[in-house]
Amino acid sequence: MTEVEGATEATAARAEDAELVERIAAAVYGLIVAASVMVAGAAHLSVRGMTAAVIVTVVVYWLAESYARYLAERVVHPGHEAVVEAVHHALAHWRMVTATFLPLAVLLLASLMGADESGAVLAALVLTALLLAVLLYASAHWIGIEEPKAILGTPVAASAFERAGLNAGDWVRAYAEDDGQWRDLASLNELNWQVMRHALDRQNLQLLVTDAQGRGQHPVTLELDRVQAREIDVDTMRRIGLPSAFREPVMGEVRAGGPAAAAGLRAGDRIVRIDDQRIDEAQQVFERIRNAVRNGAGVPMSWQLQRGSETLDITVTPRVASDGPRTIGRIDAALGAPPQRVVVRYGPVDGLVKGAQRTWDMAVLSLKMLGRILIGEASVRNLNGPLTIADAAGQSAQQGLGTFIGFLAVVSLSIGVLNLLPLPMLDGGHLMYYLFEAVTGRPVSDLWLARLQRGGVAILLLVMSVALYNDVARLLGLH
Repeated sequence: MTEVEGATEATAARAEDAELVERIAAAVYGLIVAASVMVAGAAHLSVRGMTAAVIVTVVVYWLAESYARYLAERVVHPGHEAVVEAVHHALAHWRMVTATFLPLAVLLLASLMGADESGAVLAALVLTALLLAVLLYASAHWIGIEEPKAILGTPVAASAFERAGLNAGDWVRAYAEDDGQWRDLASLNELNWQVMRHALDRQNLQLLVTDAQGRGQHPVTLELDRVQAREIDVDTMRRIGLPSAFREPVMGEVRAGGPAAAAGLRAGDRIVRIDDQRIDEAQQVFERIRNAVRNGAGVPMSWQLQRGSETLDITVTPRVASDGPRTIGRIDAALGAPPQRVVVRYGPVDGLVKGAQRTWDMAVLSLKMLGRILIGEASVRNLNGPLTIADAAGQSAQQGLGTFIGFLAVVSLSIGVLNLLPLPMLDGGHLMYYLFEAVTGRPVSDLWLARLQRGGVAILLLVMSVALYNDVARLLGLH
C-alpha cells in the first residue's frame, strides 16, 4: 500500500468514526427528549409527578451518556482514541443541556395547564397550551432556521411535479392558493409543508418558478387533487414527486480501492454526461449508479467529466451491493455538492403571525388525520411513538437551536391536540363532563365515571401499543 492510499484509508476511517459520533450524539439527545416527553405527559400535574419527571430525566441522561461512552470505546476503529475523547466532549456540549432541560421545562409547563378547576378555567388553560406552541414557533422564526433553498432536484417520473413541467434546477419563488394571492416561499421545507397540506386537502397549488439564477419567471400548477391523498406515506410522496434539494453533479470524497478510484475519478470532478445523456444534478447520477446492475454484475458506464479546463471520458463500472431484497450498484464515493442553504428569519410581528398560522395549520391537520384514522381512510401507521420522537429530537438537536425549538413546538402542539380528545383521562374528557352537566343540570354519576375511566385507560393503552409497534416496525424495516 502506498503512502497516499494509506492516508486516504485513514481519512475514510476517520469519516466513518465521525459519522458514528454523530449517530451516538443524536441517539443520546433523542433518548433524553423522549424520556422528558413521556414522563412529563404522564406526570399530569402534581408536585410528585414533576419531581419524578426530573429524577427520571436525570437517570436517563446518565444511562444514555454511559451507553454512548461504551459505544465509543467498543465500536470505533482501534487506535482512534481521539474519537472517544470527541464523544466525551460532545456529551458535555450545550446542545445536550438544551435537549435535556428545555423540553422538560416546556412539557412540564404545558402539563401545569391541566388544573381541574372548572370548565371555563380548563378551556382557558387548554387555549394557553396552544399559545405555548405559537410562542415556540415564533421563537424558532425569531432565532432563525438554516434550511435548503427551494431549488428543486430531479422530480420523480410520472409524478405531479413532473406533469407540471418542473425540472432539476428550477427555483420555486412563491405559491398561491384559491385567492390567487402570491406568497413568498422562504425555503424547500416551507414548500414541502405547503405541498403536503394541499395534497391532504386535495387542492391544487400554484407555484411561481424561475431558473436557479432567478430568470424566466413563470407560473405552474401542481394538480394535487389528482393524487387523491388520504395520508402522507411513501406511495403518496411518490405520486406527488416532490424532489430533494438541488445538488450540483460534483464528485466528493473518493474512497481508495473502490470502483470510483479505479476509474480515476477525483474529488471536484463535474459530471457532464453519462452514456450520452446530459446530467443536470447529483440525483440523476445516483439513480444511474444504483440501476447499473444486470444479471448480478455491474454494467460499465461511459462518463464525461469536466476537470478544471479539461474534458475527460472515462468508464465507470459499479460494484454490486445488496439493498434489502434488491441488488444495486455502488462506486464508493460521495456524490453531489452540498445544496444551497438560506437562514429563514422573521421580525417580531411577522414571526408571531407565522407562529400562529403554523400552529393553526398543524392543529387542523392533526385533527383531520386523527379523524381519517378513526374512519379507516388513513392507516394507523401514521401514529408515532417515543422511538420516532427520539429520532426526530436527535436530528433537530443536531441542526441548531431554531430547528430544535420548532420540534418542541410540534411536540407541544401534538400533546395539546391529543389532550383535547374526549377521553376521560384527558382534558377533553373533563370538558365533556362539564358540557354534560351544563346540558342536563346534574353531574355524571360515579358509576359511569368509573366505567368511562376504565374505557379511557384501555383506549389509551391500545393507542400507545400501536404507536410503539409502529416505531419498532420502522426500525426493523417492516414499514
